[in-house]
Amino acid sequence: MNDQLIYDDYICVLAKEDGVSIIGMTRGKDTKFHHTEKLDKGEVMIAQFTENTSAIKIRGKARILTKYGEIISGSDED
Repeated sequence: MNDQLIYDDYICVLAKEDGVSIIGMTRGKDTKFHHTEKLDKGEVMIAQFTENTSAIKIRGKARILTKYGEIISGSDED
């Protein structure tokens, strides 16, 4: 596995409401939460996948930008 590919992958999250949660999840045999952030409306976070972070969970209304495209979480319409 090319570690550089892991470190190059990241997402941008724009909170569309107060209290959007961003939760980093670990790699390995057992997936666990390892980091949590709360964003208020208008705040932006850039989250990077790393050797320890294999997944990022987002709870609440947010605009998420990835190299694969844009996703709106928390609602079917915006």
